[in-house]
Amino acid sequence: MPVMNSLTFAIVLLFACAANATLSDLIGQVVSLPNGKIRGRVHEKYFSYESIPYAEPPVGNLRLEPPQAYSAIWNDTFDATEPPANCLQWSQLIEQDDKLTGQEDCLTVSVYKPKAKLHRSFPVVVDIHGGFFMFGGASNDGHEIFMDSGKVIVVKINYRLGPLGFLSTGDAMLPGNLGLKDQRLALHWIKQNIAQFGGNPHKILVMGHNAGAASVHLHLLNSSFQRLASAAVSISGTALDPWVVQKGAAIRAYELGRAVGCGLLEVSEELKSCLKQKNASDIVRGVQNLLVLDYIPFAPFGPVVEPSTANDPIITQHPIDILKSGNASTVRWLASYVQQDGGYNAALLLQKDYFGHELIEELNSRWFDIAPLLFFYRDTFVNLDDLDDHSRDLRQTYMKNESFTVKSYQQLQRMFTDLLFKNGLEKSISLHRSRASVYTYLYSNPATSALGQWLAKRDDIKLGTVHGDDFSLMFKTKTRQHERPDERIISYNFIQMIEDFAADGRVHFGRCDFLPNIAGGQYRLTHIEQNDCVNRVVKSLP
Repeated sequence: MPVMNSLTFAIVLLFACAANATLSDLIGQVVSLPNGKIRGRVHEKYFSYESIPYAEPPVGNLRLEPPQAYSAIWNDTFDATEPPANCLQWSQLIEQDDKLTGQEDCLTVSVYKPKAKLHRSFPVVVDIHGGFFMFGGASNDGHEIFMDSGKVIVVKINYRLGPLGFLSTGDAMLPGNLGLKDQRLALHWIKQNIAQFGGNPHKILVMGHNAGAASVHLHLLNSSFQRLASAAVSISGTALDPWVVQKGAAIRAYELGRAVGCGLLEVSEELKSCLKQKNASDIVRGVQNLLVLDYIPFAPFGPVVEPSTANDPIITQHPIDILKSGNASTVRWLASYVQQDGGYNAALLLQKDYFGHELIEELNSRWFDIAPLLFFYRDTFVNLDDLDDHSRDLRQTYMKNESFTVKSYQQLQRMFTDLLFKNGLEKSISLHRSRASVYTYLYSNPATSALGQWLAKRDDIKLGTVHGDDFSLMFKTKTRQHERPDERIISYNFIQMIEDFAADGRVHFGRCDFLPNIAGGQYRLTHIEQNDCVNRVVKSLP
């Protein structure tokens, strides 16, 4: 028998490897679930299984009702190759006048699994997308950076938004928080099914940015959360931010009802019945009737404190009271913010109107009307004089005697940062650290072109490190246009931070090991800058 020459051997080996790779792809492409088999898509470095339903479609009689677990059995293999459709929403991310997008049947999870080491039990990172409970979707958060690293499975959740997900009349008929209940059901689905994808059900990290971050914190407030997750991450958002759990939800619910043609109703059962008969698109379009300037207020619908009579509620006390009671979960929590988080809404006010005037100048004549909506305290005061006094005090504290102009933008941005993000984080850490390990970082490294510049529609003003400048280095977002060499290094460290926190509970960024905050003590945070990180101990968050 002739000896195989080196060229022939190489060709045979190449075909054998290709055949094995193809076989591995075919094996990994199909997953068996209790409902039947699903077929995903094969990518160069990972498998994707998208748009898997975890709940019955929330349409018809199930609109404005708590989610029901998906029960259908697939006789044929389910096609899990279609990207997830965002839930129906009036989206700030759409620049045209008609901001309607998405669909009502949207309650799905999408799973992304690295090809590396097919038989390994991967830690799991669950992403709850942001959008201030009004807009966004799983498809907005890119998973590719995690897949390039190949050390965790990523799962992304879609949940109901705006009035379809958070409308509430404050009673058992329409208690609210449907979007949060969607998330909770999705987390149960992940816990029960992730092993079928090669994930470790005992190493599940749940994270989010913005509304996703606040959602994570709200779930942390329930002691049962520790049965669903081993670690949690909230990036620029907590349950104590004023835009999260708001008062006045019933007023806005009936306002929306009138806007969509339900009339001057005062009974929640009648409102619910009317809205179930309306076109879903008309309900969501009604959001624009609650906005007074551009997309202000940015969260007219969001989480609420539910009545104790509600069916399977998320929260029946304000988060502050839950934290003080000591009933929150003991899951380890990483919570963070960026130096100019308030640039989210502040940058929006740098836009120019049709006549070339910056929107920020509107505040000079309309401060007492707009400030309570910008900072979400309109419904916390019964007396109009007290409301105006509070608005006046805020302006004096941050603006002194200056007018609202582009030159005074930094003071306004600081007001947004403190009131909408930093103060809530500081209070959350103070209350939560007596219950569980809490870690914190501050990110200071302005992006060249990201969300802040997109909102401002200009690049001639230094905005600082704006909301999302860190998160978009973990999950790529459409508003980030450029990534510098230093940001690629930071991105690598962020990904490693999340992977290790999910895998073994270690929290670090590069050479900096995070220190847990201690009950009653000063704040311990890791300050991440362009080329370095440093652990700091401070009396208050900077």
